[in-house]
Amino acid sequence: MATAKPQYYDINIAHACKRSGGAVHDGGTIALDWLLATDSKDSDGILSKDASAPLVVIVPGLTSDSAAAYVKHMAYSMATKGCNTVVSNHRGLGGVSITSDCLYNAGWTEDLREVINYLHHKYPKAPMLCVGTSIGANIVVKYLGEEGENTPVAGAASICSPWDLVVGDRFISRKLVQRFYDKALAFGLKGYAKLHQPVLVRLANWEGIKKSRSIREFDHHATCMVAKYETVDTYYRRCSSASYVGNVSVPLLCVNALDDPLCTREAIPWDECRANKNIVLATTPNGGHLGFFQGLTAGRLWWVGAVSEFLFALLDSKYMHQQKAQDHILHSSLESSIDKSPYVNVMEDGMIAPVTDDDPCDDVTPSDQMVNDIQQDNGDFTQQSEHTKEVDDKNITEVNAMPSQSPEQSAEQQVEEHYVGKFHDAIAPVKRSINQLTRYQGKSVWLLAYIAFVTSWPLLGSLAFIAFRKKFRNNLLAKWLRR
Repeated sequence: MATAKPQYYDINIAHACKRSGGAVHDGGTIALDWLLATDSKDSDGILSKDASAPLVVIVPGLTSDSAAAYVKHMAYSMATKGCNTVVSNHRGLGGVSITSDCLYNAGWTEDLREVINYLHHKYPKAPMLCVGTSIGANIVVKYLGEEGENTPVAGAASICSPWDLVVGDRFISRKLVQRFYDKALAFGLKGYAKLHQPVLVRLANWEGIKKSRSIREFDHHATCMVAKYETVDTYYRRCSSASYVGNVSVPLLCVNALDDPLCTREAIPWDECRANKNIVLATTPNGGHLGFFQGLTAGRLWWVGAVSEFLFALLDSKYMHQQKAQDHILHSSLESSIDKSPYVNVMEDGMIAPVTDDDPCDDVTPSDQMVNDIQQDNGDFTQQSEHTKEVDDKNITEVNAMPSQSPEQSAEQQVEEHYVGKFHDAIAPVKRSINQLTRYQGKSVWLLAYIAFVTSWPLLGSLAFIAFRKKFRNNLLAKWLRR
């Protein structure tokens, strides 16, 4: 990351920046850009092996690296709060050449796996957190699902993940706006390919790459040929993170905007996230793709603050994930833990509530079911937490009173109920931030609409006068002649 002051920030960065990297098992090269939490001028920016400050790994989106504004914003925000941040750049990005016959793609988790294992081995005392954005979010969730319990990551966040690449591919070619984004992203992919033309000329269909006008065409001529996928749909199905959600064993915050122009709500794995008690799925009515801008000047990104609050609340709790060497068993959709998962949604009125399987309407769409399950109650989050605790205590008392359960089963039930209550307390700051975002966005939208109307009215009036001037002139002339 650049040591100079980024224009995106309001103050100078007084933290040490450095770059590291190296070759992975297949000969590929990865660049790691660091932003340390402390001023390391005396130590030349070298992080001690005994460092115990949290270590945040950021995985950028498609064709993005550590130079992207939103990546800098996230790294800077976490560094100012005491975390050491490292951006894991994709192969061929961040100013690094491709040194093997392998490129990154939407489901390529090998590089992230090696980076995380390397960092955990080098800094074993530092709690490791991971944040993925867009395609990077798909990679992070897929990696967590592949590893299950056997990962050193203590907590993670997924921002604007595409989830299901097949559904996303159909969506992005459906309407005019989406097709515009599709061509823009394809243009960026062709720019990435041009940087590494000597490699792609040898491994892929270079003429087809140059003529690509969509992401699908690029994947057909480049990604599938390099990664040896039979078809584009095969690649999309195998690399979709939605298929791995059930095996995620790490506390994971997933944020998606329902108006995302790239990653449609149709691809969100609603039921799979509900079935996994480790996942908090938060959806907002607005936010776009990696937007969530706050204020008229868009000086802040809301999702950065939400992720920061979630991760720090997790660090302050006793429920950080601890790596285990045993295989993880997939959660069944029929387990009772489904009803206890912290699965939240934000509607236009700013209300947030967990969603359970108590809805009798099984044939409605996920979004309709979310609306039906939201409880319109004017109490604050403190009252909701107290009510939840009272219900939990009541349930525990009833379980203990049942003669059919053994003491061991009662103890396990109490531990589980206590865990759920604590986890809801841990995500309370995120709920408050989502509530504030919805209300702020409502005010900002009306204010922007007012400004647009006031500023555009003189221009529209002038255009209307020019357009109808000839007609008015002819009408006046006809009336004058009649006289």
